[in-house]
Amino acid sequence: MLSNTINASDVKKMFLAGAGNLNAKKEWINELNVFPVPDGDTGTNMTMTIMSAAKDVKALPDDVDMGNLCKNIYSGAMRGARGNSGVILSQLLRGFTKGVRDHNELDATIIADSFDKAVETAYKAVMKPKEGTILTVAKGVAEKAKELSKEGTEDLSVFFEETIKYGDEVLAKTPDMLPVLKQAGVVDSGGQGLMQVLKGALDAYLGKEIDYSIDEAAATPVSKRVKAEAEVDIKFGYCTEFIVLLNKPLNVKQEIDFKGFLESIGDSIVMVADDEICKVHVHSNDPGLAIQRALMYGQLSNMKIDNMRMEHREKLFHETESGAYAEIETEINGAAESTPTYSAGDDIPLKDTGAKKEPEFVNEEHKEIGFVAVCAGDGLAEIFRGLGVDYVIEGGQTMNPSTADILDAASKVNADTVFVLPNNKNIILAANQAKIMMEDREDNKRIVVIPTKTVPQGITAAINFMPGTSAEENEEGMNEAISTVKSGEITYAVRDTMIDDVTIKQGDYMGIGDNGILGVGGDIDDVTAMMIDKIADDSTELISLYYGSDIKEDEANTLGERIINKFPNCDVEVQYGGQPIYYYIVSAE
Repeated sequence: MLSNTINASDVKKMFLAGAGNLNAKKEWINELNVFPVPDGDTGTNMTMTIMSAAKDVKALPDDVDMGNLCKNIYSGAMRGARGNSGVILSQLLRGFTKGVRDHNELDATIIADSFDKAVETAYKAVMKPKEGTILTVAKGVAEKAKELSKEGTEDLSVFFEETIKYGDEVLAKTPDMLPVLKQAGVVDSGGQGLMQVLKGALDAYLGKEIDYSIDEAAATPVSKRVKAEAEVDIKFGYCTEFIVLLNKPLNVKQEIDFKGFLESIGDSIVMVADDEICKVHVHSNDPGLAIQRALMYGQLSNMKIDNMRMEHREKLFHETESGAYAEIETEINGAAESTPTYSAGDDIPLKDTGAKKEPEFVNEEHKEIGFVAVCAGDGLAEIFRGLGVDYVIEGGQTMNPSTADILDAASKVNADTVFVLPNNKNIILAANQAKIMMEDREDNKRIVVIPTKTVPQGITAAINFMPGTSAEENEEGMNEAISTVKSGEITYAVRDTMIDDVTIKQGDYMGIGDNGILGVGGDIDDVTAMMIDKIADDSTELISLYYGSDIKEDEANTLGERIINKFPNCDVEVQYGGQPIYYYIVSAE
């Protein structure tokens, strides 16, 4: 392959190798993520973005023409773009492909000019570009490429190697540009992701044997950024993304007005549009405002809203039994599709969402009202089934079912109206999307979403269902009932930190309530009791204690007796939940 030019076939191989290298390093890149929000998902977002394009590119013939290749790279990346870093990566690809699409052969000059176009396109897409990020690294790469081309460097192996070497130098300087990076002792995660794409592409160009299979544990270094994570101030809590299927292309005034509106309600704004679609990313405290404004311009697709404060809290506090952080992944290619993953040289498989597709229990007898609930833990699932829930989807804080999972579950319930209990803030949006999709069907079946944010709220909603009463009356009654529920969860800290002005040491048990930290200490029973003291009072009638898979029955009963002594006029129930991560889930009503 080594020569002074590359063709479309070469670009295809280099792009897929770059995507494969990024995919192999995504967990490592996640661990570098501290800006703009330390939610540990930069590697995942960039990978999901580039894999959306890789799936399309992989299917193209090796003799594909440059124009068709570029179209598939850009369109796939833009539709799959997720998160700040993913959207910026899609725009770098958009600009680069614009620069090369009309050329059958690419030399150093054309490539350098296209790098310039990539950087220009990406900077324009970001409302307030921040130096020390992927943008800075991309700009450094483009500047070095331009310098080499002007010096007359024609050998592409030298051109690529020198460009990438300089990109690494710029990346190493990013901590000097962003204090949060220096404080954490890391380079910018998005910039590192970009460099891995370029390095994978170079390996393919040089004809190296490409093997990107790596040990997952080795790819997850010990993080040094505890203090930076703990002290972060997340001003706007919801990461909101969607695609607008435009009724007609936006004119210049509409683009300016739309960007101005987004700036008035949030930050981290990235908005890019072509003739058919407009991709929007914004951090806001009211995602609905962005969505309502977008509906002025067309229909919405690929909607995703993440609670970044919740994700940050989980990133700090929750670790799976294997010691690796649980990864929350959301579909990016439509409600009915799974997230694509790809390794260089292999076919691109489809990755399951992790939610169970088969029902725990389905009532075959037709009825007017049925139920679907989401929970994690066999004990909790059994509780919901005992309350008459027809279908239990296994999922929760670290395994969010998709819109398609919820729609499929509701479709299997033999009822005219299906109440869905998400039991988690991060699942309510998917449930509402399932509701909308059900309305588009012709069988007159409908979904009613009760916006339960915790398992105790879901149980309360199910208990307050009144058979023989209309769906509308039940919806009103259940919504009223869940508003009275106070809940909390007991887990442990994986590192020293400070949250809500509370000092937390590694290994401490923590009580996390609906609005923050309610208790911290070295004894699990003491912390649970401390938390219950803050969610219960003399007017509380019922305290429910659901113990997890790591708690023995006698331990839970002993704690239950302690609670009874503290609240002698209150009913106390101790039940097996079987949930992972949380030692206890507690509710007070």
